[in-house]
Amino acid sequence: MARMARLDEVLTTLDEGLPAALDRLMAFLRIPSISTDPAYAGRVREAAGWLQGELAALGFQATVEDTPGHPMVVARSQPGAGRSLLFYGHYDVQPVDPLALWDRDPFDPAIEDTPAGPVIRGRGASDDKGQLMTFVEACRAWKTVHGALPAGLVLLFEGEEESGSPSLEGFLRDNAERLRASLALICDTGMYADGRPAITTQLRGLLGEEIVIRGADRDLHSGSFGGLAANPLQVLVNALAALKDAQGRVTLPGFYDGAPELSETLRADWEALGFNAGDFLSQVGLRHPIGEPGRSGLEMVWNRPTLEINGIAGGYAGEGFKTVLPAEARAKVSCRLVGTQDPEAIREALRAHVRSFLPTDCSVEFHPHGGSMASVMDISDPAFGAARQALSDEWGREAAFIGAGGSIPVAGDFKRLLGMDSLLVGFARDDDRIHSPNEKYDVESFAKGARSWARILAALG
Repeated sequence: MARMARLDEVLTTLDEGLPAALDRLMAFLRIPSISTDPAYAGRVREAAGWLQGELAALGFQATVEDTPGHPMVVARSQPGAGRSLLFYGHYDVQPVDPLALWDRDPFDPAIEDTPAGPVIRGRGASDDKGQLMTFVEACRAWKTVHGALPAGLVLLFEGEEESGSPSLEGFLRDNAERLRASLALICDTGMYADGRPAITTQLRGLLGEEIVIRGADRDLHSGSFGGLAANPLQVLVNALAALKDAQGRVTLPGFYDGAPELSETLRADWEALGFNAGDFLSQVGLRHPIGEPGRSGLEMVWNRPTLEINGIAGGYAGEGFKTVLPAEARAKVSCRLVGTQDPEAIREALRAHVRSFLPTDCSVEFHPHGGSMASVMDISDPAFGAARQALSDEWGREAAFIGAGGSIPVAGDFKRLLGMDSLLVGFARDDDRIHSPNEKYDVESFAKGARSWARILAALG
């Protein structure tokens, strides 16, 4: 009972301190920490310094640490007997282009009233400054009530997530011992589409490959050479077309090795979400799902691997017509991976498949574009059940275990380099317009997000 009473005090402190918390967030959002543009390098460092100052004022041992790129912010509370936790977020933001499509200066944030309730409008409001500050504010209220920060916390805030995290892997390797914890907490995610709180328990991996096929030493006249000379574009499309059978299954040998069937527990959870694939597709002008027969929509986008052709180029594609056999043809192919699928084994199978279509007179080059395995969390860890209950208590709806069709590489990095699973909890909404003009974050997401983290901290104790 005493523990619950103290949690209630923390929640009340958060409610009473919401105006001041929003003011702090506004100050943070005013710093244009655009990591992809070298012109903003000083402002990225300014944002790191702002965070370090806030965390130090709360009692964290907080430092700004240099990397080959933008700095990391690392903060630590006092060690304790309970579970050690590493919280991750990123303080850099996307560029704002096209600026003309913004309704206000993207770095002059404001609270705006909308039919769905008040929102925080500005670049970084949802991705990821507003999200990471929900955790910082939960820690602030915790200290106000308890007189000390939660023990055993390490906070890691990155400044390069929006530019591909080039320094992250090296930083994790070099600092593994002081960053390793029993569980990572990641806030760079969202709620389910209907506003239900959610914990993302699995993320698909990704590999990309560019294929370049070359034939003659110049484009050829199709009347003089058609039917006689090898056509690289035809060779390429033949190879690409054979990557899937009539049912949509990928034909590469060993492609499905390590792709697990969905557990009955998750199947029941996902069916309860009421996802309608036709309605989902209707948002983009489509209606009829394709893919493997007998699979549900959520299973297809969360728990099944894919192979997609992302682009093809070759020959003449300008106005009018030019009857040529192109000297070169290119394609970009990507795969989303699940379970324990091996990206490098699949890459080699793809290359062998393309080579098998290659005539004697043609050559091929391959250019890899990343390769990472899927991340699957062990939800038998009691922390997942405790966090799920904490979220359900706060939002008044049962929290869902969900998957993600995309990738959050840092979760895989934590698993691979630090040996720990990640509890992915965020409060972004589908309409937050992240990476787009007029980005926003609901005030409700910010306020209840901080309350949610306070509950999770109490539950993980």
